[in-house]
Amino acid sequence: MGVFKKLFGGGKKVSKETLETRGEHMPDLKIPVDEKFTIYFKKNGGKFIYCEDFSEVSEALKNIISENDWQNHLFYSMNPQLETRFASEKLEFTDNRQESDIFFTTCEHLVAHNGSILVCSNQIKEKKLDELPSNLIVFATTSQLVDSISEALKIIKERYQKNIPNNITTLKHFQRTQENKDDFLSYGSASKNVYLLLLEDY
Repeated sequence: MGVFKKLFGGGKKVSKETLETRGEHMPDLKIPVDEKFTIYFKKNGGKFIYCEDFSEVSEALKNIISENDWQNHLFYSMNPQLETRFASEKLEFTDNRQESDIFFTTCEHLVAHNGSILVCSNQIKEKKLDELPSNLIVFATTSQLVDSISEALKIIKERYQKNIPNNITTLKHFQRTQENKDDFLSYGSASKNVYLLLLEDY
């Protein structure tokens, strides 16, 4: 997506003033879906790395592990396909929640309207968000970006038809910022330290 190259390649960026002067319940910015997601995801406290190919995903993952001293940590995973895809990264996986404080997962969609990550039983089984580790690494692709939750649910319904997954929820409250600390709507929500590895696939 061109906008990510613009945002991370030194091009014109969305002004900080535009973001700061808008309330959460004001009408959506008339900007592309990918740019809107970037604004709200960062506002929620999320950290993401845009990658043009899988070698950049690999490098970004190494940097995340190094930055957090996770070299000898087990990665909690409920997705054998994801484990296979990242087999060359020499990660040690576990399916025992008690053995890890890092959850490595995919998602269904990235929702631009509020910068959230939509997951379901395909990713988290029947677990509640507060049962997951406090550190999350999410691997997603740019084709998973949608404008709204209703659009995401419509796609899920069409994709899975008679086998619609349950436990559909969104991750929205990431590492606490002063802004979302003061947001009474986020009170009681499970706050997570979230890294998003976003692979270009258009």
